[in-house]
Amino acid sequence: MLFRRRKGLSILALMVLLLCSCATYNSRIQTYYSSITQGNYSKADKELEANKLLKAGRNSLLYLLEKGRVAHLQGAYDTSNYFFNEADRLIEEQGRKPADVVVGLLMNPMMQQYKAEAFEGIMIHYYKALNYLYLNQPDEAIVEARRITLQNQQIGDNAGNKDKRYSKDAFSLMLQGLIYERSGDVNNAFIAYRNSAELYLNDTSSQKYYGVELPLQLKKDVLRTAYQNGFTDEVMRFERLFKMKYQPAKPADGGELVVFFENGMAPVKEQQDFFFSLTKGLSGFYFVDAGGNEIPFDGSMSFSDDSNVGNLNTLHVAFPKFVARPLVCHSVRVSGVLDTMNAEKVEDITGLAQAIQKQRFAKEMSATLSRLAVKKAAQYLVKGKEGAKNKELREGLSSLIDIYAAASEKADTRNWQTLPSEIYYVRIPLKKGENKVDISLNGVQGLAESKTFTVEGSGGLVFLNYAFLK
Repeated sequence: MLFRRRKGLSILALMVLLLCSCATYNSRIQTYYSSITQGNYSKADKELEANKLLKAGRNSLLYLLEKGRVAHLQGAYDTSNYFFNEADRLIEEQGRKPADVVVGLLMNPMMQQYKAEAFEGIMIHYYKALNYLYLNQPDEAIVEARRITLQNQQIGDNAGNKDKRYSKDAFSLMLQGLIYERSGDVNNAFIAYRNSAELYLNDTSSQKYYGVELPLQLKKDVLRTAYQNGFTDEVMRFERLFKMKYQPAKPADGGELVVFFENGMAPVKEQQDFFFSLTKGLSGFYFVDAGGNEIPFDGSMSFSDDSNVGNLNTLHVAFPKFVARPLVCHSVRVSGVLDTMNAEKVEDITGLAQAIQKQRFAKEMSATLSRLAVKKAAQYLVKGKEGAKNKELREGLSSLIDIYAAASEKADTRNWQTLPSEIYYVRIPLKKGENKVDISLNGVQGLAESKTFTVEGSGGLVFLNYAFLK
């Protein structure tokens, strides 16, 4: 009987080890990413459909985000918005399943439902708005502009009253202004442009927002829309803040082309390992590593004093880390019939992701360490005291828990990895009728790629986004 128990435990332990692979999310869907970087979007879409990992229920959101992205790259804008709308719906439903929290506690966050990063939610609105504009559905694009306000409010609520936290997204507010301006709503356009610019101005020393300098084009848009609204005081205030004088200019007969250039691919998540010990102080439990760094115990978790906490002297923690991918292109030049201009960086997703992760490191590490401590404490409870009945079986179960805890301790390396690493933008004047527009991408080795587009100048704002996912 005892032999059978041991054999059963060994088989179960082996199953756990097999299930808990050390492969990262990126490596497990590498064929899909390879097709994306090669520009073979049709093949990438087929690989999405065949990928069992992305089809798993816990990865439903990632599947929808990738489907929406690859459909957009193929120019299937209606299909793209179908998947992005489904992703929006799923995000709203998340957090209503308590069992998902238990899965993260007993196993690891990789087994939980994937929850979008705040900036990933912003990018859903970006692509949906462009899709609607390309489908000639301006009213729906305005709805996305309004939803950007709600998204920024939600980011702010999650960040709390902490000035240095990511609480608003400057890029999304600038995009909101462009959408309003296209619809002729100059008042709301000014408000959005102003709100975006003020995020940069909060850093009085450098006028940067998460590593991105305040774009000159955004300064011009703030001043122009303030002037168009007759807000003289605002014109004067921003002239002083921007250290530039507003000069009214006649708009081009054909309107303007807004070019968004999406450079590279978003950072990937890799696993990094930490080692901590659990200590009891005057104010409760806390974790400490070899360098003396202290992380508080997550107060939402608990375990009995009978769990022999003193034995929790080495806790191995697997934690995710955003790692930047190298960029081939380092500057963008856009040439139209009437002007040639360099595009300005307006969003650095890689830098933003890394900064946000650094901001929340202590909180997330506390939750991760506390989860692991609960697992470890359970092992000692099962093992029991000296002389307890069924000692051999208890020790076997304790060993199994130990194996399980070590094998299941895995960092959540999932994220929306086909997002661009960074986004540039520029506004180019158009003549009436047909315009040839050249986009030149420059890297360390010189010209990396060039592309020519034909754009119709009709007197208003026209949008174009171009991705270089290498």
